[in-house]
Amino acid sequence: MSNQLSLEALESWLWESANILRGSIDSSDFKNYIFGLLFLKRFNDVFEERGAHLTQNEGLNRREAEEEIEDKWGKFPTSARWPVLISRTENIGEALDKAFADIEASNPELQHVLTATLYGDKRVLSDATLQRLLRHFNQYKLGNADLYKADMLGDAYEYLIKQFADDAGKKGGEFYTPKAVVQLVVELIDPQPGHTVYDPTCGSGGMLVESAHHVAKLPNGILLGDKPNVLLFGQEKNLGTWAIAKLNLYLHNMRAEIERGDTLAEPKHLDGDYLKTFDRVIANPPFSAKAWWTPVELAAEAEQDSEKKAKAPNYKQVNDPFGRFAYGIPPRGYADLAFAQHMLASLKADGRMGIILPHGVLFRSGEEGKIREGLLFGTDASSGNQPGDLIEAVIGLPSALFYNTGIPACVLILNKQKPAALKGRVIIIDASRDYLEGKAQNSLRTTDITRVVDTHKAAFKQQTEVDNYCRVVTLDEIRRNDGNLNIARYIDDGKTESTVDVAAALTQLSKLAEEEAEIDGRLNGYLVELGLLKVEV
Repeated sequence: MSNQLSLEALESWLWESANILRGSIDSSDFKNYIFGLLFLKRFNDVFEERGAHLTQNEGLNRREAEEEIEDKWGKFPTSARWPVLISRTENIGEALDKAFADIEASNPELQHVLTATLYGDKRVLSDATLQRLLRHFNQYKLGNADLYKADMLGDAYEYLIKQFADDAGKKGGEFYTPKAVVQLVVELIDPQPGHTVYDPTCGSGGMLVESAHHVAKLPNGILLGDKPNVLLFGQEKNLGTWAIAKLNLYLHNMRAEIERGDTLAEPKHLDGDYLKTFDRVIANPPFSAKAWWTPVELAAEAEQDSEKKAKAPNYKQVNDPFGRFAYGIPPRGYADLAFAQHMLASLKADGRMGIILPHGVLFRSGEEGKIREGLLFGTDASSGNQPGDLIEAVIGLPSALFYNTGIPACVLILNKQKPAALKGRVIIIDASRDYLEGKAQNSLRTTDITRVVDTHKAAFKQQTEVDNYCRVVTLDEIRRNDGNLNIARYIDDGKTESTVDVAAALTQLSKLAEEEAEIDGRLNGYLVELGLLKVEV
């Protein structure tokens, strides 16, 4: 056992634990089991480390030391401790489930997090498999002194989330946004020390972790106890993914309020009857989610039981108690601008938000076109006089960056307080041609991210443009394009199209036709000679 565990050793050790599970359970579920055990081992080893410190340095006996630790950091039941669990040879899964339930009972912030995954079903995980898994986890100590930095486990955890997303393929997109894309959006919205940051579809928490890392690098970015100087908030619908987000932030030594539930139908971050507002809001919502307003869907299903013919619910009936859809109600098949409006409503008066969306939101017409025009030009009195000029930037990304889709996406930056020089203007960047090509998936390189961020900054501060890459477009020009924000309308790809000389092309074609007729004639002659073609008389 080495003195300090390197990140590389930790990563490969954790990945080997997945190989023990292979064949027993679906690869998209590996993470839930491994993360629970990773957490338990870490919880145990930090407890042991604190106990050893108090007995050696403060002269306490073992019982006194344990009491002091439990007073300060919460109870750690004997039944949940590592030596007890690893000595078991049967009903290991049940013992693990009990251990997790006991830890939750005495640590309210972990409630429902550890029990989101159940180990006790022998049809899924045999005692033999669990014994191998526990022995594998016994190889290293995970106390603070054993790791080269406090949140190293968080980094290893992120690595695993990425590996599992690769492994789970399409399903990976449900809980993971590629790190480079997250870094890009975080850099663009640029959260500052002391800010609040909120992700309404937070998945496994990557955008919140990255926001905290960004803040930590700035002056005054770190608080006492090595905590980043930022308050993090998130909501996630899927129970397993929500549990992973909670553990991810816990292992990164970051405090965050992560709530569970459907953000559109049931937002959980409230001030009384109103939505809580934040300095920065960031999200990669599910692309074009369908049937997104649960109350209307449920009402339609209830009616359907009594009627013969199923009727699609009428989304004109969407009635949001928080007044989020002030610019219009998106269609049933596309939740994209519902998430964008929720984020806008959750933004402070001087706030800025970044959202990753499919390109369709830039040009689709109908209700979505109306919403887009409202965000650009504002709405009239009949639609409540909503302010316009909210779109700061539109950035086109390369295709195939995400796990669950090959379609190209874009980043929309909305800003409630654009600087005077940018009022009435939108920064449009076409970053779709800069990427590293991969077999299954493309990726952004550090140079690609830097180019977008630096270009955006220059356009934001001095309205600087870059040929075939970035323009600062006036709202008047966008109005002349009927509010269509399709990037190709504003930025050339730099390829010069050759002009076609029609007369010359036709001459060339007739010459080729003559040559073809001559070749056919010669070929038929040879076929006749060989007796393979009869001459028609």
